[in-house]
Amino acid sequence: MAAGWDWETGEGLLGIDDPADWDAAYERGERRLGTAAIGLAFNCPLEAASPRIIAAMRLPDRGQRGFAFTAAGTAARLNGRLTPELYAALRAEGHRGVSENAVDDTLTFVPFRQLPWWFKWRTVVSKVADKVNTWRLEASYAVEDVRNAVRRRRR
Repeated sequence: MAAGWDWETGEGLLGIDDPADWDAAYERGERRLGTAAIGLAFNCPLEAASPRIIAAMRLPDRGQRGFAFTAAGTAARLNGRLTPELYAALRAEGHRGVSENAVDDTLTFVPFRQLPWWFKWRTVVSKVADKVNTWRLEASYAVEDVRNAVRRRRR
């Protein structure tokens, strides 16, 4: 189906299902490799898509790198796991910027017991941060309620 893929506009690249076509495009220096990596995540076995997703994470174009991280998150959603190399690439990038959603998808869709230790730690840190933010919001709402009650009483 290579004829249906327009590397210039990106048309049809989400349907790419042959890693060899992605490799050939990489060798030619095509621009939309991150977009095609999402297609590989959808249409290929994880082990075949993983090295291409990692290669796309290193592309010079920030937008295409972002799509590569989207592909990693998509792979986590569809497979309920990632390869050790994808876990390592996400860990190296950290839980910020272009990788934030991919890390969040991994934490959401991969069972906790199957996560590497760094991701388990991220899960704990995330839950603690959520709890602290909840307490902060509840405290600010309580202070606001007291302020409003005092203002109403003064009238």
